[in-house]
Amino acid sequence: MSRSDLVSSLRDVSPTILPSMLMCDFGNLASEIETLEEAGVSALHLDVMDGVYVPNFTYGMTIVAAIRKLTELPLDVHLMMVSPEKYIPAFADAGADLITFHVETVDDPLAVVKQIHDQDVAAGVAINLATPVSEIASVLPEADMALVMSINAGFGGQAFNESALKKLDQIRSLPGGKDILLQIDGGINASTIKSATDHGTQLLVVGSAIFKQDDYGKAIETMMSEVTSS
Repeated sequence: MSRSDLVSSLRDVSPTILPSMLMCDFGNLASEIETLEEAGVSALHLDVMDGVYVPNFTYGMTIVAAIRKLTELPLDVHLMMVSPEKYIPAFADAGADLITFHVETVDDPLAVVKQIHDQDVAAGVAINLATPVSEIASVLPEADMALVMSINAGFGGQAFNESALKKLDQIRSLPGGKDILLQIDGGINASTIKSATDHGTQLLVVGSAIFKQDDYGKAIETMMSEVTSS
């Protein structure tokens, strides 16, 4: 999927839930993806952690490539790693449709956005919980998506931090922030999802609230009903 097609498709279906595959059963990957497809998800969120920028270590482009072979769903690859610019071509080749990097890990975020765009892949820029929105202000007009972490990056299952909501509002008020796709990651469940969408979030990364439930489709439906309720 081209960069422009991806951005348009995600905008058209938003607000939407993106399952975080970090929490899935990798021993039954094909079955997990099939179940999510049947539940009607719009894209899959893949967390790449290097054990350096964050204290956890997950997977790399090999798993991204394996998932790409199992689905035509867009793959949203979130790089929680130092020097992400070294690996962007490899993740694009593996099948990423959107690559997000953390502003805290690069010297020139605009150059990294351009590098991602040169692969015809959508570019996201992320900030961790302690990082002020001002750190991504210069790159918002060029990026396709901004990701606000609502937990400390590194591990799933953490509780939602409401300080992220203010950051969502701040991004929308900045040049380029009105039109950019806005994503939140961390602690999203039936109790927190409406607060996130009320503050402009379009893409909601969800892990435990899906994968720790017996029925993924019902879990997603329950959360989305909170979004659409008055």
